[in-house]
Amino acid sequence: MADIVRATGNGFWEQQQTHLAWPHRKVLDAILRCRTAALGGHRDQCANCGHQAISFNSCPNRHCPKCQGNARSKWLAARSAELLPVPYFHIVFTLPHQLSALVLQNKRLLYDLLYRTSAAAMLQLARDPKHLGADIGFLGVLHTWGQNLQHHPHIHYIVPAGGLAPDRSRWIESSPRFFLPVQALSQVFRGKLCEELRELFQQDRLQFHGSLASPSGFGHFLWQLCQKDWVVYAKPPFGAAEQVLNYLARYTHRVAISNHRLVAFENDRVSFRWRDYAHRGKQKVITVSAHEFLRRFLIHVLPRGLVRIRHFGLFANRRRSAALQRCRELLGTAACVDPPEPPSRRCPACSGIMLVVERLTPGQLHFHSSLNLSNSLGCSVDSS
Repeated sequence: MADIVRATGNGFWEQQQTHLAWPHRKVLDAILRCRTAALGGHRDQCANCGHQAISFNSCPNRHCPKCQGNARSKWLAARSAELLPVPYFHIVFTLPHQLSALVLQNKRLLYDLLYRTSAAAMLQLARDPKHLGADIGFLGVLHTWGQNLQHHPHIHYIVPAGGLAPDRSRWIESSPRFFLPVQALSQVFRGKLCEELRELFQQDRLQFHGSLASPSGFGHFLWQLCQKDWVVYAKPPFGAAEQVLNYLARYTHRVAISNHRLVAFENDRVSFRWRDYAHRGKQKVITVSAHEFLRRFLIHVLPRGLVRIRHFGLFANRRRSAALQRCRELLGTAACVDPPEPPSRRCPACSGIMLVVERLTPGQLHFHSSLNLSNSLGCSVDSS
C-alpha cells in the first residue's frame, strides 16, 4: 500500500483535492511514513539471550493496513474477560445502496444513525414476549466497504444467545438455532431509520445535492426506500468462547483492504483479490487505475472521533460490569480473574520476550546508519 501511495499519491491529491479533505491527506501521509525512520524507532533487547534489533515505529493510524495487529490483540485480550459461556450469534445489518450517496455526504450523522436504529431494532424485538422477552447485550463493528472497495456500509453484531428477564431473576435462553426473526428485524430497522431520516430532513441537518433537496423529492426518495426489503442477515451460532474471539478478530480493527490482498502494481494500475459473494464467494482479481484504487480506499476514511466498535444493551459501558456479574451468577460461572496478556514480540534467536531498551528519534536513526536496520523491516510495535 505504501508503494502505491509513494508512486501516485501526490498526483492523485493534486487531481482530486477539491473533493478531498485534510483527514484524507493525513491518512495518505501516515501510510507513507508508517514503519519508516521518519517516525523514529526503538532498540529492542531479548530478556533471555541479549539479542538486539532496531524496530521502526508504526503510525498508528486506524486506516493504515500495517497498524491494526497490535491494537487488535490488545482489544481481544480485554474482551475475552467479558465473554459469557453461551453460544453467540452473528447478525449483519446493511444499508441499501440507494442511500450510499447521502451517507457519503453525511458520514458522521448517518453512520451514527445506522448504529442507533439497528441496535434499537434488536433491543425492541428481543424485549417483545412474542420473541425472546429479555434484555440483551451485544457488540457492533462498523464496516463501510465491500470486497471490491465500493461503498457498502453495514454493521456486524455479535450477540449472546439469550438475555436477562425483565426483573433480572433468570437467564432466558434463545433457541440454539434461531435468535430473532430477520424479516421482522429488517422491517423494524427500515421503519426506524426512514422515520429518523425524515426528521433530520425536516430539521435541515442533512447535506446533499440534486432533486432530493426539495421536500417532494426527499419524500419520494423515502417512499422508494420503504418499498425495498432491507438486508438483515443472521449466521449460525458459534460454539465455544475461543471460536467467538477468533471470529471477532476477523472483523475488529479491519481496514478496507489489507496488504496481503494486493496482487500487483504495474504501469499505474493496481490488481487486488476480492470475493464475489453474488457468486458463492468465488475469489477473483480486479484491476483498476492507481487513482481509482486510492479513491475507493479513501471513501472509507471515517470522521475523526467516530467510534467503530460499540456496545449496546446490557453491554453498554455504563451497565456492563454489573450486568455481566448478574449474568454469570445466573449462568453459574465465575469471571475471568486474569485476562490473557496480549502477545509480546518474540526474539528471533531464542523466542524470548523482546523489551524496549532505547527510544530512537528520526535524527538518531538517520545519523546512526551503521546500525543494522534490516532487522526492523517487517516488524514493529506500537509507537508511544
